[in-house]
Amino acid sequence: MFDEIMEKFEGSPSQQAVIRLLLERGFSVNEEGRVVSGGIEIPFTGIAREIDVDRRVVDSTTDAIRDDPELQRIFANIGAIPSLRDLAPVLDLTVLTVEVAAADESGIVAAVTDRIAEADISIRQVISEDPEFTDEPKLYIITDESIPGEVLVSIRDLPFVRRVEF
Repeated sequence: MFDEIMEKFEGSPSQQAVIRLLLERGFSVNEEGRVVSGGIEIPFTGIAREIDVDRRVVDSTTDAIRDDPELQRIFANIGAIPSLRDLAPVLDLTVLTVEVAAADESGIVAAVTDRIAEADISIRQVISEDPEFTDEPKLYIITDESIPGEVLVSIRDLPFVRRVEF
Protein backbone atom coordinates (compact mmCIF):
# COMPACT_ATOMS: atom_id res chain seq x y z
CA MET A 1 0.00 0.00 0.00
CA PHE A 2 2.86 2.37 0.80
CA ASP A 3 4.25 1.99 -2.71
CA GLU A 4 0.82 2.74 -4.19
CA ILE A 5 0.57 5.92 -2.13
CA MET A 6 4.06 7.03 -3.12
CA GLU A 7 3.33 6.35 -6.81
CA LYS A 8 0.58 8.95 -6.68
CA PHE A 9 3.32 11.51 -5.96
CA GLU A 10 5.89 9.94 -8.30
CA GLY A 11 6.75 13.20 -10.03
CA SER A 12 7.45 15.11 -6.83
CA PRO A 13 10.11 13.94 -4.37
CA SER A 14 9.16 16.88 -2.14
CA GLN A 15 5.56 15.76 -1.92
CA GLN A 16 6.75 12.21 -1.28
CA ALA A 17 8.76 13.58 1.64
CA VAL A 18 5.59 15.18 3.03
CA ILE A 19 3.68 11.92 2.65
CA ARG A 20 6.46 9.97 4.36
CA LEU A 21 6.49 12.39 7.30
CA LEU A 22 2.69 12.29 7.68
CA LEU A 23 2.73 8.50 7.73
CA GLU A 24 5.76 8.16 10.02
CA ARG A 25 4.34 10.60 12.58
CA GLY A 26 0.75 9.43 12.30
CA PHE A 27 -0.50 12.89 11.29
CA SER A 28 -4.01 13.10 9.81
CA VAL A 29 -5.37 15.47 7.19
CA ASN A 30 -8.79 16.79 8.16
CA GLU A 31 -11.70 17.85 5.91
CA GLU A 32 -10.30 21.38 5.66
CA GLY A 33 -6.95 20.05 4.46
CA ARG A 34 -5.16 20.89 7.70
CA VAL A 35 -2.57 18.52 9.14
CA VAL A 36 -3.59 17.46 12.62
CA SER A 37 -2.55 15.20 15.46
CA GLY A 38 -5.80 14.46 17.23
CA GLY A 39 -7.39 17.89 17.49
CA ILE A 40 -4.11 19.83 17.37
CA GLU A 41 -3.26 21.52 14.10
CA ILE A 42 0.33 21.22 12.87
CA PRO A 43 1.38 24.36 10.95
CA PHE A 44 2.52 23.76 7.39
CA THR A 45 5.61 25.87 8.06
CA GLY A 46 6.70 23.49 10.82
CA ILE A 47 6.25 20.46 8.59
CA ALA A 48 8.08 22.18 5.74
CA ARG A 49 10.97 23.15 7.99
CA GLU A 50 11.27 19.58 9.35
CA ILE A 51 11.75 18.06 5.88
CA ASP A 52 13.37 21.07 4.22
CA VAL A 53 10.69 21.87 1.64
CA ASP A 54 8.68 24.98 0.85
CA ARG A 55 5.43 25.41 2.80
CA ARG A 56 3.52 25.41 -0.48
CA VAL A 57 4.62 21.81 -1.08
CA VAL A 58 2.83 20.80 2.11
CA ASP A 59 -0.23 22.77 1.01
CA SER A 60 -0.32 21.14 -2.45
CA THR A 61 0.19 17.69 -0.91
CA THR A 62 -2.76 18.10 1.44
CA ASP A 63 -4.85 19.35 -1.50
CA ALA A 64 -3.93 16.21 -3.44
CA ILE A 65 -4.90 14.08 -0.45
CA ARG A 66 -8.29 15.80 -0.20
CA ASP A 67 -8.89 15.38 -3.94
CA ASP A 68 -8.22 11.61 -3.92
CA PRO A 69 -10.92 9.54 -2.15
CA GLU A 70 -8.52 6.68 -1.37
CA LEU A 71 -5.88 9.00 0.13
CA GLN A 72 -8.57 10.95 1.94
CA ARG A 73 -9.78 7.75 3.66
CA ILE A 74 -6.23 6.81 4.67
CA PHE A 75 -5.16 10.21 5.97
CA ALA A 76 -8.47 10.94 7.71
CA ASN A 77 -8.06 7.79 9.81
CA ILE A 78 -4.36 7.59 10.60
CA GLY A 79 -3.25 8.19 14.18
CA ALA A 80 -0.14 8.20 16.33
CA ILE A 81 0.63 5.84 19.21
CA PRO A 82 2.86 7.08 22.05
CA SER A 83 6.15 5.20 22.32
CA LEU A 84 7.87 4.26 25.56
CA ARG A 85 11.13 3.58 23.71
CA ASP A 86 12.70 6.98 24.27
CA LEU A 87 11.20 7.28 27.76
CA ALA A 88 12.59 3.95 28.92
CA PRO A 89 15.72 5.34 30.62
CA VAL A 90 13.66 7.92 32.50
CA LEU A 91 11.07 5.34 33.60
CA ASP A 92 13.68 2.66 34.40
CA LEU A 93 12.39 0.32 31.69
CA THR A 94 14.39 -2.03 29.46
CA VAL A 95 14.35 -1.76 25.67
CA LEU A 96 15.30 -4.81 23.66
CA THR A 97 16.06 -4.09 20.00
CA VAL A 98 15.91 -6.97 17.53
CA GLU A 99 17.19 -6.67 13.97
CA VAL A 100 16.05 -9.36 11.56
CA ALA A 101 17.18 -10.60 8.17
CA ALA A 102 13.75 -10.49 6.50
CA ALA A 103 11.28 -8.23 8.28
CA ASP A 104 8.35 -9.40 6.18
CA GLU A 105 8.52 -12.99 7.51
CA SER A 106 5.57 -14.08 9.61
CA GLY A 107 5.90 -15.05 13.26
CA ILE A 108 8.80 -12.76 14.21
CA VAL A 109 6.95 -10.86 16.94
CA ALA A 110 5.36 -14.05 18.29
CA ALA A 111 8.67 -15.93 18.49
CA VAL A 112 10.48 -13.12 20.30
CA THR A 113 7.67 -12.26 22.71
CA ASP A 114 7.09 -15.97 23.48
CA ARG A 115 10.64 -16.28 24.77
CA ILE A 116 10.22 -13.22 26.97
CA ALA A 117 6.84 -14.44 28.27
CA GLU A 118 8.32 -17.88 29.03
CA ALA A 119 10.77 -16.09 31.35
CA ASP A 120 7.73 -14.56 33.12
CA ILE A 121 8.73 -11.02 32.14
CA SER A 122 5.95 -8.52 31.61
CA ILE A 123 6.01 -6.68 28.29
CA ARG A 124 4.90 -3.05 28.43
CA GLN A 125 5.02 -2.30 24.71
CA VAL A 126 6.03 -3.83 21.39
CA ILE A 127 6.90 -1.60 18.44
CA SER A 128 7.56 -3.10 15.04
CA GLU A 129 8.88 -0.74 12.39
CA ASP A 130 7.22 -1.17 9.03
CA PRO A 131 9.59 -2.55 6.35
CA GLU A 132 7.97 -0.22 3.81
CA PHE A 133 8.96 2.89 5.81
CA THR A 134 12.52 2.05 6.74
CA ASP A 135 15.37 0.20 5.05
CA GLU A 136 16.34 -1.75 8.16
CA PRO A 137 13.23 -2.15 10.32
CA LYS A 138 13.65 -3.12 13.93
CA LEU A 139 11.50 -4.71 16.59
CA TYR A 140 11.49 -2.97 19.97
CA ILE A 141 10.23 -4.69 23.11
CA ILE A 142 9.91 -2.58 26.24
CA THR A 143 9.80 -4.45 29.55
CA ASP A 144 9.54 -3.54 33.23
CA GLU A 145 12.66 -5.49 34.12
CA SER A 146 15.96 -6.58 32.64
CA ILE A 147 15.96 -9.56 30.33
CA PRO A 148 18.23 -12.39 31.52
CA GLY A 149 21.19 -13.38 29.38
CA GLU A 150 19.83 -16.83 28.57
CA VAL A 151 16.65 -15.26 27.15
CA LEU A 152 18.72 -12.86 25.04
CA VAL A 153 20.76 -15.80 23.74
CA SER A 154 17.61 -17.77 22.89
CA ILE A 155 16.28 -14.76 20.95
CA ARG A 156 19.62 -14.21 19.23
CA ASP A 157 19.62 -17.88 18.17
CA LEU A 158 16.31 -17.57 16.30
CA PRO A 159 17.02 -18.20 12.60
CA PHE A 160 15.73 -14.84 11.40
CA VAL A 161 17.58 -12.67 13.96
CA ARG A 162 20.63 -10.73 12.78
CA ARG A 163 21.34 -8.77 15.96
CA VAL A 164 20.01 -8.20 19.48
CA GLU A 165 20.83 -5.26 21.73
CA PHE A 166 19.42 -3.56 24.80
